[in-house]
Amino acid sequence: MKIENYFTTPVYIVEKPEWLLKTIKTTDSYINEARKLNEPNFYKKKDFGLSHHSNPIGKEPKLKNLTEYIGRMSADILDHQGYDMKLYNLFINEMWVQEFSKHGGGYHAPHTHSNGHISGFYFLKCSDKTSYPIFHDPRAGKMMSMLKQKNPEQINYSTEQVNFKIQPGTMVFFNSYLAHEFILDKGIEPFRYIHFNVQASDKNYAI
Repeated sequence: MKIENYFTTPVYIVEKPEWLLKTIKTTDSYINEARKLNEPNFYKKKDFGLSHHSNPIGKEPKLKNLTEYIGRMSADILDHQGYDMKLYNLFINEMWVQEFSKHGGGYHAPHTHSNGHISGFYFLKCSDKTSYPIFHDPRAGKMMSMLKQKNPEQINYSTEQVNFKIQPGTMVFFNSYLAHEFILDKGIEPFRYIHFNVQASDKNYAI
């Protein structure tokens, strides 16, 4: 029997530990500023939990190597997926650093990014004791008639969600339509990451 895979959902993983120390040092001031604004009342929203959320960092000069790499990787990914990237300009329309509260309670509810084509994370501080991302099956039609899985721990055609394991220096790229969340953090160890969204704009309509 011949099997063909249609409508697959790739997640791209790159290890970039060489940028960790500089990026952590650069984002310290952004997180410290966010802490001053948040405390004593933490940044608490129904979809974020207890979290320090920075101002935009996409134009930070000290992160130029990182932002340029994100742009190149996003272009390569979309080209690899079959999109005609000669027709588009790419730009980072959102980029911030986020750190969950040391008191615990940080999380991010399931969501997608309608304002981007490629989204991603760069994990700066994390461990097996911190929060981590979960990716959800984006096929709405499949969710209408779910059957019980034979082995929920195994990733296969029946998988509903993927608990994504991370380490400091891990960078992840994925299509912005892919639903994801961050599980509740207990505040045992620091959890900090950069989140970015990259958008393609038609060159014929460039501003």
